[in-house]
Amino acid sequence: MSELQSDKYGASVTLESLQGGQRNVMKAAGEVIARGPQLYIRYEEAEQGPQGETVSVRTTIKISGSELKLIRHGNIESEQSFVLGRRLPGFYRSPYTQFNLSTDTRKLDISREGRSLNVSWEYDLYVYGELSGQFAISLYIQEEPQS
Repeated sequence: MSELQSDKYGASVTLESLQGGQRNVMKAAGEVIARGPQLYIRYEEAEQGPQGETVSVRTTIKISGSELKLIRHGNIESEQSFVLGRRLPGFYRSPYTQFNLSTDTRKLDISREGRSLNVSWEYDLYVYGELSGQFAISLYIQEEPQS
């Protein structure tokens, strides 16, 4: 049985999102795991909970071919999938609410140069079948030199 070679390295993650003129930038230290043609980017982010408390959420972004999947674990559990021109199901769960959602991807660009990665995508978010928002996301991954 041959095992897929996996390559793992530390990286800095910058995620920029634009929704309704509101721009958010999140920076985190993470790791990239390359398994064959698939890339997994993992990082932790701090989210504001409903009572103003800070909660930790582990995020994994899986890139395979022309598909992107965003998976979050912790106080918030969610999964969103993105494929250009397709509307795909997902979900969102927190201790206070849960709902099914779907994403309709209008743009998806993935460019990889060595251990650097730029991904940008735009999508319409539907909650209970109703358009809830339009998002533009840019993700930058840069390898962190080993110290």
